[in-house]
Amino acid sequence: MDNKSNLILGACIALGLVVLGIFINKGLQSFSNKERVVTVKGLAEQDVKADKATIVIDIRFTSDDPKSIVSAIDSRVSKISEYLGRKGYGDIKVSNLNLFDSKSYYEQKWNGERYVDVKKDRYSGSKDIRIDIKDVETAGEISNTINIDLINNNLSSDVNCSYKFPELNSIKPKLIEESTKNARIAGEQFAKDSKSKLGKIKTASQGQISLAGQFYSEEDAVSDIPNEPYIQKARVVSTIVFFLED
Repeated sequence: MDNKSNLILGACIALGLVVLGIFINKGLQSFSNKERVVTVKGLAEQDVKADKATIVIDIRFTSDDPKSIVSAIDSRVSKISEYLGRKGYGDIKVSNLNLFDSKSYYEQKWNGERYVDVKKDRYSGSKDIRIDIKDVETAGEISNTINIDLINNNLSSDVNCSYKFPELNSIKPKLIEESTKNARIAGEQFAKDSKSKLGKIKTASQGQISLAGQFYSEEDAVSDIPNEPYIQKARVVSTIVFFLED
């Protein structure tokens, strides 16, 4: 091969290496750009109000004689129902009798030195009276009034107020949409501060709805818990990874 041919071959190889280097450099830049990401979280919160409240009056007695338990419970239920009727609570529901036989008259208790047998009632029985309250904002006050009245009339029972809240699935789409929007706002601010542009979403994860309130709470769910027992705060956090572009 003559010198001229060698020069041409060398020039072609050199040109090929230059072109290859350009493509490799662009490929590396493209790979680098794809790996430039930012991870942000978007928060959405909403207060959820109960749509119904229920006052539960739990009546229970214990004895060694099951017949005396049934008699005492029926008498107490009758007197409380009469009181509720006078107060205008006509639509009340009384549960069936729940009678439990422990099959034992003694239980072991620690007396400070050793376990000793202590006499107990063998049987226990209970019924509950339920009143549905539509005005959830006044249900707690009504429950307290009933409890005090029963005590004053020697009809002491365990009185509690519980609340029913709407299905969370009915508000979840709105919370996810808002949390995603807030995540994008946070991502755009980060991109602006880093002199970049926010690109497409690489990955996204929508968390489960967490709740906080007097009757239901998840640790660290929210910074502030509603004071009203008929309100819960629903919270969703979306975690989104965005690509960053120059």
